[in-house]
Amino acid sequence: MQYLKLLRPTHWAKNGFLFIPLFFAGEIFNLHMVGPVLLGFVAFSLAASSVYIINDYMDIEADRAHPVKSKRPLASGAVSKPAALVLFGICLLAAFALAWYVKPKFFFVIGVYFLLNVAYTFGLKNISILDILILSMGFVFRIKCGGIASNIAISEWLVIMVFLLALFLAIAKRRDDVLLKQTSGKDMRKAAKGYNLDFMNVMLSLVSAIIIVSYLMYTLAPATMEHFKTYRLYYTSLFVIAGLLRYLQITYVESNTGSPTKILYKDRFIQLTILLWILSFYVLIYLPTDKSFFE
Repeated sequence: MQYLKLLRPTHWAKNGFLFIPLFFAGEIFNLHMVGPVLLGFVAFSLAASSVYIINDYMDIEADRAHPVKSKRPLASGAVSKPAALVLFGICLLAAFALAWYVKPKFFFVIGVYFLLNVAYTFGLKNISILDILILSMGFVFRIKCGGIASNIAISEWLVIMVFLLALFLAIAKRRDDVLLKQTSGKDMRKAAKGYNLDFMNVMLSLVSAIIIVSYLMYTLAPATMEHFKTYRLYYTSLFVIAGLLRYLQITYVESNTGSPTKILYKDRFIQLTILLWILSFYVLIYLPTDKSFFE
């Protein structure tokens, strides 16, 4: 279980972003297109796990000072360093082998993702602002890989919205580090020296406002309405706004945004807004309804 924990399988939910291009293209039930994306999902999950391992390996001492991260397999001593390196090599080789099988271009993009994250682990994560930008770019790589695997072109709107959402989550996570610094008196990350609570609050407010405006512009854009054959996509903004407000509530009121993945798995309100958002798009994209009913 400790070796499995080292791979962080709960974080593989992030790689569900590979299926977003399929969903919005109306091809989520096309088995010929879903198959390569599933393989891509496995490849990306293994690559991400290899990044988590090397990150934990480099951060052993820092993690031991963290109230939550000290329980990680390497920081707690449950998994030895040599065993972690062997597992890292297995994951990385398997990831690149699968990526090449999917497509050479998929192999290239996942390679760039891996190298950027290695650079992040070995120093870029210590540079304020750049650290959260790199984390956000990881989600853009995911949808790009999903588009490559399924042969679906990625729109600029999709890239913008995914990047902004990931940036919002990364800022909220860093804000939690700032709060830990205030209570413990220790910097949990070197990048935290470039942040304070006021700055994080301003960034969260700014990015959340940009997300709402950008999403409304996306749903009302003529190209979007032409693509989905409906002008009613702006209805779905209700769930986006509700989800953002709930996350802000968790951030400001409950001060519990250290792990966005944990929130995704446990917060019922967030789960409900995501489910309703997906269902609303499903109805608009996949179900042949009588449009005059809405007139």
